[in-house]
Amino acid sequence: MSSSPAAATTGSRWSCCCESRLAASARLATLGGVAGPVLVIELPERVPDTALGELRRLLSDLSPRFEERRPGEYDINVSARRVGAGEDDTPAGDRPFLVSVMGPGIGDVEIFEAEHADEPQLEPFIGFHPTHAVDVIAMCNSQVDHIATALLTAAIMDVVGGVANVELREDQVSIVAGLPGLLRLVPDWEVAFGTPDFLRAWAARPGFRLVK
Repeated sequence: MSSSPAAATTGSRWSCCCESRLAASARLATLGGVAGPVLVIELPERVPDTALGELRRLLSDLSPRFEERRPGEYDINVSARRVGAGEDDTPAGDRPFLVSVMGPGIGDVEIFEAEHADEPQLEPFIGFHPTHAVDVIAMCNSQVDHIATALLTAAIMDVVGGVANVELREDQVSIVAGLPGLLRLVPDWEVAFGTPDFLRAWAARPGFRLVK
């Protein structure tokens, strides 16, 4: 697919966005551990209190270790087996994550703004302008962490809604094309937008790995 000058310009802006997102996520990751893959859920509005309560219960149920740093931010060890990423039910099977709901009225507004500062307008791709987001950050980088990140993000989306914003490697563009739940694929920018079904379908593919 050839790139028009406009697409090339936007692609450059998207690269800047990815750098801002990585910087913001790295800042979050300094709260503990070494950051692994990151997925972002774009949201059209603030997460309602009822959904935030459901998210808290979900993460508490999935996590042998659960710490709520503030309403909407959770430092957790997720059971890989419970999210469907493995069969290890020992402490070694518990994967460390930071989950942060961000935006006006909830917290970490400056990180949300940094992530989206240089981003192209997303409304043409996902149907809304994001006002809030959820970062799902793995603190380790093994294969099971990549799978667990996708499946945990899908489970969170089942509760709070939104659209997954997923960076791709060039060789992954053709792999994800046609997967169920794919809302929009932007090959020039190596970005995909999808539903929970998209994340689950992709995570089930052999050799699945997110961009770190």
